[in-house]
Amino acid sequence: MIDTTTGTKNRRTLMNRAHRKHQFTISEWHKMGEYKIFEPPARMELIEGEIIDMAPIGPSHGGRVKRLNHLFSKQLGDSAIISVQDPIQIRDDSEPEPDIAILRPEPNFYTERHPMPDDILLLIEVSDTTINYDRNKKVPLYANNGIVEFWLVDLGEETIEIYLEPHSQGYAQKRIAKSGEILIPSQLPQVTMAVSDILVFGNKL
Repeated sequence: MIDTTTGTKNRRTLMNRAHRKHQFTISEWHKMGEYKIFEPPARMELIEGEIIDMAPIGPSHGGRVKRLNHLFSKQLGDSAIISVQDPIQIRDDSEPEPDIAILRPEPNFYTERHPMPDDILLLIEVSDTTINYDRNKKVPLYANNGIVEFWLVDLGEETIEIYLEPHSQGYAQKRIAKSGEILIPSQLPQVTMAVSDILVFGNKL
């Protein structure tokens, strides 16, 4: 009688290895950029060790990002740094590129390192086709790593989801803001932001 047990176990081991994902570090991710592994204009970000293709930015998305940049610039002055679609570093395996990051002032404007969670006063993602991914992946990532406040601008529903009080299981507070409401970021009490201005109802600048 032929014992096939060992062969079966070996095949299962090989199959498990074949389906295992390689988790990249930020250092490896940067080396890929240095060696031009991906041809431009590829848009990608590193999320929990995985390289994720980013959706193309359409006019509606891009316009809201420009709008947010404009609105915050008028109110913040030199009290904070506004970062637009630039990387932030989370742990050693994530380098997302949120649409807007409001950062603590830094003399060198973060030229020696990317901003980390303790540097971030507010993160904002504008979302249309990626809304489910942002809710299911980005929200837990940001909460788990202490991003104090996150806004998810839902273009489809014309609402803004506000997330506060991060902990290891998510955000303790979530509310949905609609047109007619005024937002005041928890870390930026000098800022008042009308939801309608963000979502561009009318032509007010």
